[in-house]
Amino acid sequence: MKKTYSLIFSLLIAFCLQAQEKPKSNTADKNTPEPTLSVTSHSIKVKGQVINYKATTGYMLMRDEDGKPKANIFFIYYAKEGVTDPKTRPITYTFNGGPGSSSVWLHMGALGPKRILMTDEGEMTKPPYEVADNEYTWLDETDLVFIDPVITGYSRPAEGVDKKEFHGYVEDISSVGDFIRLFTTRFQRWNSPKFLAGESYGTTRAAGLSGYLQDRHGLYLNGLILISSILNFQTARFEKGNDLPYSLFLPTYAATAWYHKKAGTEYKDLKSFLTEVEQFAINEYTLALTKGDKLTEAEEASVVSKLQKFTGLSAEYIRQTNLRIEIQRFCKELLRTDSKTVGRLDSRFKGTDYDYAGERNEYDPSLAGAISGPYTMAINDYLRRTLKYENDLPYEILTGRVQPWNYNNVQNQYLNVGETMRNAISKNPYLKVLICNGYYDLATPYFATDYTIHHLFLDKSLRNNIKMTYYEAGHMMYIHKPSLMRQKEDVSAFMKDSLKN
Repeated sequence: MKKTYSLIFSLLIAFCLQAQEKPKSNTADKNTPEPTLSVTSHSIKVKGQVINYKATTGYMLMRDEDGKPKANIFFIYYAKEGVTDPKTRPITYTFNGGPGSSSVWLHMGALGPKRILMTDEGEMTKPPYEVADNEYTWLDETDLVFIDPVITGYSRPAEGVDKKEFHGYVEDISSVGDFIRLFTTRFQRWNSPKFLAGESYGTTRAAGLSGYLQDRHGLYLNGLILISSILNFQTARFEKGNDLPYSLFLPTYAATAWYHKKAGTEYKDLKSFLTEVEQFAINEYTLALTKGDKLTEAEEASVVSKLQKFTGLSAEYIRQTNLRIEIQRFCKELLRTDSKTVGRLDSRFKGTDYDYAGERNEYDPSLAGAISGPYTMAINDYLRRTLKYENDLPYEILTGRVQPWNYNNVQNQYLNVGETMRNAISKNPYLKVLICNGYYDLATPYFATDYTIHHLFLDKSLRNNIKMTYYEAGHMMYIHKPSLMRQKEDVSAFMKDSLKN
């Protein structure tokens, strides 16, 4: 009898433990109320014109087709007041990348009605930081929706839903695309001209959405604005057997060396220097990388000499890398004799490490040493004090909680959404694309984007649908005030061109 009780007790304990290990069942009431939104009214002067606008802040509750909650996606929507016909007012859905980044960078740096004040070169000021009206906001051209994908910002999965359902290329495209469809429906914007603006991995998302929105929801776009673009991941993966990044990163290495006066000092103009570097990169250097150890001594000597001229690195170091200079090594090596490192997001910035003999820098001075603190302060203060939105969750600025991020749709190959974008343009010949590139961006180098675009093989009649612009700044080129000003002009011209008959 004791054995029987013991067995029953053991089974009961096992059942309870098993129940505790299971995630909570997603059986939330289908009648779960919609979240409360904060709506506030504001005004801003842009180019002498006063724009009155309404800000709507909060969650969009996303449900499956059975009505069960899937996620709460956080958004901020700025809409110009007094517009009666949505056909006359464009709307732009915007996001950053990561994966794992909130929309704070584009929101508080370039597009939104407020921006964090930095020095004109993009350096942070002494804390506490200042937020001011953004006279370069895009609100004079378009309404704006800033989207934080799940686990970024305040966005979270619904109770009982695993975050893995959102953390992959396909999953992310689906969740953000479905949000855009629902938002367009609820806020009655189907008849508005529609744009997507993404930065970094956000450009990957935007290109993927150009296909998903068309094919899944029949939602056709007028334009994509891709800021610091990465569409073909083969161009940026430093792996043995993939020589492509070495030649495509070289012009940005050269630009960085020129900026820090380690190379190209005989050129007063950066662009003329880069023209020579680009020609070497796609001709002699690419051929040398292709030859591998079949390269003759004379050929190797020629390549080493030019790499030394363009990068400022020593001939000995270049030979030791087998002519293949990896990005993190470059960031550490360029200013090693000065006991400094250079930034990845923006190679104009310099940092200091504990170990000057190390292989890689300890942190990215253009992130942790320049923008992280100011932007974090800006969004947290602005949401509560100005937009009157309260939430005690941490606003995830740039988080690793989205990892692991899966690319299950491209097993044993590189993700290339350039093909998705090409297909979308072919189906919708009115879809225009503006790509903004920073010369000092080592995260998504401009020459890699140039390579990707010239390998889309768009029909000749459609190639002018894509326009490239370049700025003497980095990944977030808008932190550099001259670039912010010119980017505003470029975007305005692009939107007008995209909407003209």
